[in-house]
Amino acid sequence: MEQTTIAQNVASMLLEIKAIRLNPDKPFKWASGWNSPIYCDNRVSLSYPSVRTYVKDAISAAVKAYWPETEVIAGVATAGIAQGALVADFLDLPFCYVRPEPKKHGMGNQIEGQVKPGQKVVLIEDLVSTGGSSLKAADALREAGVEVLGMIAIFTYGFDIAKQNFASKGVDFYTLSDYNTLISEAVKNNYISESQLITLQEWRNDPANWNA
Repeated sequence: MEQTTIAQNVASMLLEIKAIRLNPDKPFKWASGWNSPIYCDNRVSLSYPSVRTYVKDAISAAVKAYWPETEVIAGVATAGIAQGALVADFLDLPFCYVRPEPKKHGMGNQIEGQVKPGQKVVLIEDLVSTGGSSLKAADALREAGVEVLGMIAIFTYGFDIAKQNFASKGVDFYTLSDYNTLISEAVKNNYISESQLITLQEWRNDPANWNA
C-alpha cells in the first residue's frame, strides 16, 4: 500500500476514535506550556482492535521495507511499549523498552529486556513532537553498544526542530501519518470548518507563540 494511502487511513482512524482531538476554539495546554488546538493520545488506538491491527501491520511493513536487517524492536516508554511489543510479536523478534531515565532502585535499568552489543534495533514511538524522548532512548541504546537503525512513529507534528534533532543525532525516522495529512482528512470529513483550518495552520507555523 502506498505511503500516502496509509497516512490518510491512519489520520482518519485516529480522528474517528478521538485519539487525536481538534479544538481550535478551546485549546489544550501541553506540558511544555504551549497552547495547542490539537491533542494526540495514540494509546487510545489500543482499545480498538481494527485500528490497533492496522497500525501494527503498517509499522511492521515499514520495519521490513526500510530496515530488513532489524534484530530487536525497542519501545519508547511509555506509549511506545505496547505498540512495540505488538510489532515485535508480529515480526517474531526480541523486544525491549527504554525508560526516560534509569530506575532509582533495584538494578537501576534504563533498558528493560535484553539487548547485546552490536545488535541492530528499531525504536517504536507513538508520537513525535520535538523528538526529545525518542532521541534519549536512542542515546541509551547506543550507550549499551546497540546499533540504532531508525525509529518509527504513528504520528508526527512535523516540526522543523524535530527534523533537526533527528538529523543531528544521525537517527533516521519514519512516521505513518503527519499533521498536514491529518488536517486534510479533518476538512474532508467535516471535523473542522474552513475558519478553524486557518487557526490550525497558524498554530503549526508558530506553535510556541500561538494563542487562540
